[in-house]
Amino acid sequence: MDAILQARMSASRLPGKVLMPVLGRPILSHNIERIRRAKTIDRVLVATTDKREDDAIQRLCESEGVPVFRGSEADVLDRIHGCMKQFGMERCAKLTADNPLIDPAVIDQVTGFYLAHPSGYDYVSNNHPPTWQDGQEVEVFSAAALEAAWREAKEPFQREHVTPFIWDQPERFRIGNVARADDRWYRDYRWTLDYPEDYAFVKAVFEELYPAKPAFSTDEVMELLRRRPDIHALNANRAGYVWYRDHLDALRTVAGSGHLKQG
Repeated sequence: MDAILQARMSASRLPGKVLMPVLGRPILSHNIERIRRAKTIDRVLVATTDKREDDAIQRLCESEGVPVFRGSEADVLDRIHGCMKQFGMERCAKLTADNPLIDPAVIDQVTGFYLAHPSGYDYVSNNHPPTWQDGQEVEVFSAAALEAAWREAKEPFQREHVTPFIWDQPERFRIGNVARADDRWYRDYRWTLDYPEDYAFVKAVFEELYPAKPAFSTDEVMELLRRRPDIHALNANRAGYVWYRDHLDALRTVAGSGHLKQG
C-alpha cells in the first residue's frame, strides 16, 4: 500500500514547522523515515501545495527519493484526490506531517486491518473515536470513497480535513476503527506538532531516544515519559484537543462526544 503524507510550510501557529531541525535533520525527514519502516507501506509520497514556499519541501523530498504531488493549499481533499489519481492508487494510507512521532507498528496495525478485509471497508482509521495518543493518527481509504467525497463534499471543513464526508456517513460507507482498550492515552498525551511547546516536546523525545534506537516505538516513548515527566509536561496542557469540536452542529457521528476537550 502507498502512503500519502500531507505537508506544507505555512502554519499560523508554527510556520515552517515541518522543516524545523531535530538532530541536524528536518522533522519531515524523520517523519518519512518512520513511515518507511512500516512493513505494510510500499511507497511514501508527499502531497504539498503549489505555493512557492513549499518548493523547499519538494527539494527535500527529491533528496530523499520521495515522489511529490503539488496542489491546492486550502482544498486538501482535492490535493489528496489529485495525488491518488496521478499515481494510480486504488487505496492509500493518509498521514500528516504534524505527526513526526508516528509509530510504524501503529501504521501496520491500521493498514493491516484494512488489508485483512479487502472487500469489507471503504475507510479505516484509529481516531473515530480517538483513543491513541494525539499524533498517532492513520487513515486508510479506497479511491472510490475518496472520489465520492471529492465530487460531493461542499463544506470547507470537509475539503480541509479530507475525510469527514466519508466517516460521518456510516450508513453509506463501510467504516472501521482500530481502537485501544480505553482513551486515556488520547486524553493525557499529545505527540503532534502545532505549537512551539509541541516542537520542544518532539525535539526532546528524538534527542533522548533516536541516537540509541532510531526505530523507537510508542511503548518506548511512554517509558521515557514515565522516567522524564518534565518532557511530558512540555505540552501536556494542550492534550485532548479535537479540531471538529468547532463543527459539532454540522457533524452527525461525533456530536456530544465525551472525547472533546472544551478548554
